[in-house]
Amino acid sequence: MSQSNLGEELKQPSIKERNDKGILNKFRDFALVTSAWTQKWVPDAWIIAVVLTVIVFAMTLLWGNASPVKAIQVWGKGLWVLLSLMAQFSFAIIVAYVCATAPATKRALNWLGSRPHPDKPWQATLLVAIVSLLTGYINWALTVVVSATFVPFVAKHNPKSDMRLLVAAAYVGVATLWHAGLSGSATLLVATPENFLVKDKILTELIPVTRTIFSAFNIVLVLVTILSTALALTLLTPRKSQVVMDQEVLDSITRENNSRSHQNLAPAERMAFWPGWNIIMGCAALYVLVQTFMTKGIAGWSIDTYNLLFLTLALFLTWRPVVFMESCKKGVQGAWGILIQFPLYGGIFGLISYTDLGHVLTDFFISISTPHTFLPIVYWYSGILGYFVPSGGSKWIIEAPYLLKASHEMGISPASTTIAYGWGDMMSHLIQPFWAIALLDITKTKFGQIAGFCMMLLIIYIIITSIAMFLMPLNL
Repeated sequence: MSQSNLGEELKQPSIKERNDKGILNKFRDFALVTSAWTQKWVPDAWIIAVVLTVIVFAMTLLWGNASPVKAIQVWGKGLWVLLSLMAQFSFAIIVAYVCATAPATKRALNWLGSRPHPDKPWQATLLVAIVSLLTGYINWALTVVVSATFVPFVAKHNPKSDMRLLVAAAYVGVATLWHAGLSGSATLLVATPENFLVKDKILTELIPVTRTIFSAFNIVLVLVTILSTALALTLLTPRKSQVVMDQEVLDSITRENNSRSHQNLAPAERMAFWPGWNIIMGCAALYVLVQTFMTKGIAGWSIDTYNLLFLTLALFLTWRPVVFMESCKKGVQGAWGILIQFPLYGGIFGLISYTDLGHVLTDFFISISTPHTFLPIVYWYSGILGYFVPSGGSKWIIEAPYLLKASHEMGISPASTTIAYGWGDMMSHLIQPFWAIALLDITKTKFGQIAGFCMMLLIIYIIITSIAMFLMPLNL
């Protein structure tokens, strides 16, 4: 997590703002205190992974029935267990970025941003929220980039809107919905053939997405979350407001970049401008996708098919190879964190799974739970831990070995446990500035400006999802 980008965002309210006794400012102040604590005490994601490694190593020595030599050995054994998963997640970030920043996508966002009535700001707020939530359901990386890019287009066409609320609305996709959607790390992982949980016999069989993402329970909860979040944001729209954004910033974001001219280039360089290459590869990928779903149906949805779909979209949206390749280069910047962190989380997985520590943690969760409280406990435990480890995929690697074993011992299906984990993982995102860094940077907004809205949305989210955890079927 980059702390340097958060300093300005977490400033305390001004004297004028403190004198405002409105309920929104009270929520904002509380959220700012929480976020200021994060900025001061929660280090970068890689350092968090190192700290967790040290903690789990010590736990292994205390309760895992392992000597220091054995602990180091199993840590080393686990380092490279996640290489395939690391490549899959990194690829997902890259192709999602390409789709989100493609010229065709920007043209669509510009058109869409002009749809709300300029004299009815609530329409602009509602539109941004819906786009954020829908893209969040489709892909977490997509919603981070699309939502951040969309806000300036909406602001350009709707100058009476409230910039703070537009940014808060753009944040809800990644903060409240992504892990219950099509790109949920945990749900896709357990559905992917030959994943590390199956190889290490933590799972005895794959869990198809028909039992998780597309289960009736999850779909209903997704719809309730979308409706309640969109309604809350609409009701929060101020009667009188105005977009405050530097015009130069607006123009730089909304301006469509012109493609480089391919005149006067060598034949080898001109080949990069011929759309045929993208069309050939896109059609081939599309054929494989169709064959996969014709053979396996919706159960064929996994990390691999997910990535193939976004690769297909990226090829067609960018149209020219030169645009596709340049976008991929920029997208790689968003994948470096996974590449450098996943070996450490693989080592933690080794310490838990290849010693007795996994059994100790399993017994602990069984001892504090009943079949009816296990899923809510998983939800809250994952939510609190997620505040310090803001990465759903990495955290699932840590939690899966003992949570899935505990659920098996209690007669609860791994599908139900995985869903509870996913919803819990998102619990603290609304007050964890990590996911908002790109959004705040692009829109030139401070976290303090959206904190009050986010805190109010968090309360609504926790109430709805906590109740849902008690109502979730135990054997999905």
